[in-house]
Amino acid sequence: MKRRDLIRHLSAQGCRLVREGGEHSIWENPANHRRTSVPRHREIPNFTAMQICKQLEIATPS
Repeated sequence: MKRRDLIRHLSAQGCRLVREGGEHSIWENPANHRRTSVPRHREIPNFTAMQICKQLEIATPS
């Protein structure tokens, strides 16, 4: 999955960018205050994208 598609999905689900790290971006779901890191790569494996959504407790991208 392209990173920009995952970021677009996170924003559509109501998540917000908290801060930029050295190699990752930290995203938060304000509804439940869950946070996770999103790697800064052009391609993110589908398994990793599903785990990011699971950690934020949002729907997985289709």
